[in-house]
Amino acid sequence: MTDSTSPEPTGDDPTTRSPVQLTDGTDYDELLATHDLVLLEFVTSGCGICASMEPVLGAVARSAPGVVATVNAGHVPDLTAEFGVQSVPTLVVLRNGEEVARFDDGFQQADTLVDALETHAAQ
Repeated sequence: MTDSTSPEPTGDDPTTRSPVQLTDGTDYDELLATHDLVLLEFVTSGCGICASMEPVLGAVARSAPGVVATVNAGHVPDLTAEFGVQSVPTLVVLRNGEEVARFDDGFQQADTLVDALETHAAQ
């Protein structure tokens, strides 16, 4: 996994959280082993909507429970197939490793994603 900062807040400062980049299936397994609630975004290089989601995901990572992660669908085809991703961006909310929500209809607002994470964190 690569990220410029820790996906978990340090101290009481959630502004240090940022999306985690998954580069392979092992990264995904490690993420699920350490986090109960995950927002996973599938992207591809050159996808304009995916690029426009970057600041949104940064805001979600800083303000919502759980961890936000992105994976390039073309680089991790097994994971892409496991989730049946047909278009990008596809965002999947996972609770304890199980899919509990999916957004695969284009650009999503931060409020929509935060609400989904807060709803599933409370369960």
